[in-house]
Amino acid sequence: MSKKRQVTIVDLAEAAGVSIATVSNVLNRRKVPMSSETIRKVEQAAEELGYRRNVMAASLSRKKSYELGMLVPSFEGYYGRLAEDVQRTAHAYGYHLSVFSAAGFDPEIEKRHLDVLLQRRVDGLICHGLAMSQEATRQLVGVGTPLVLFNAWGWPTDIAIGAVNLDFVVGCDEIVQHLYAQGCRNLFYLGKSSLYATDRQRRIGVQNGLQGMPEPIASGSLDADAFATIDEVLAQVEAFRSGRPQQPTGIIGFDDVLTQSFMSAALRKGYRVPGDFLIAGINNDPATSICYPAMTSLALPTAMQAEFVMLLMLQALDDAAALSQFSQESLAKADKEGHEIQIPLRLVPRRSTGV
Repeated sequence: MSKKRQVTIVDLAEAAGVSIATVSNVLNRRKVPMSSETIRKVEQAAEELGYRRNVMAASLSRKKSYELGMLVPSFEGYYGRLAEDVQRTAHAYGYHLSVFSAAGFDPEIEKRHLDVLLQRRVDGLICHGLAMSQEATRQLVGVGTPLVLFNAWGWPTDIAIGAVNLDFVVGCDEIVQHLYAQGCRNLFYLGKSSLYATDRQRRIGVQNGLQGMPEPIASGSLDADAFATIDEVLAQVEAFRSGRPQQPTGIIGFDDVLTQSFMSAALRKGYRVPGDFLIAGINNDPATSICYPAMTSLALPTAMQAEFVMLLMLQALDDAAALSQFSQESLAKADKEGHEIQIPLRLVPRRSTGV
């Protein structure tokens, strides 16, 4: 039985009724004048004929593909914003970025992502600590693909060339200090233990802040993802408040969605915010500035994180021309902090903490 012949761009040109040059322009997304109808015909022909571009072969002559892959847990909130910033930054330095979602950690989807990345012969991989298993990323690293992690704690140092992590420890410490300055003398942390490494960084920061207070602060915490409803979470916090001095209770939530849900439940129960509760979240999602009351949060500087992710990647790829565009300050920070670069967060005080 003869092997099925591979579809070529000549076949696509004939099927679409256009020139070979036009097919090449469409497939390579070149910015040349083309009508939407022409693009549609070429893409339709490619789909009908089962054309699959061999990116590896196309890039062999130039040794580099100038393709990067990025894996995120999902496209929601912070992950989507960071992906956009990394894509924009990669483009500025001459690279194309393909972004994939872990899609609920489905092993079949993970395998497909891995196959695509290997086929494309990406020059490097950028991966969130929760987006892919260590075993899967080792397969890419094993074929010589440099890996830069972000928001990854506790990974073996032999897997990645470096990690660019948001400094939740210092950020949460700063939230505790802010709540204390606003009159809180008891504090509760609403966590997400299912996201252990990321959650643990927040808990360490809260604990550091409590230990640095000039007087003992009553504190409690719970794993909010272990409860069925936010009302059950509120009931736990109410039990913690019971019998304590009538000073405002500080609430720090794992992210803005959880924190705002708690704040809404507290307001429905008749609590005052600020007053009975002073509430702060993390991520500075757009809703924090327009909800009522506007909610204090930690802003995550995704553009800065993206810049340092690309800096580490370009160092691994030995791209001297691109590296020459970085500031001496950024290069010095990367050199000083080494394998793990910490990105500072910014506290944005709003009405929910009495500001």
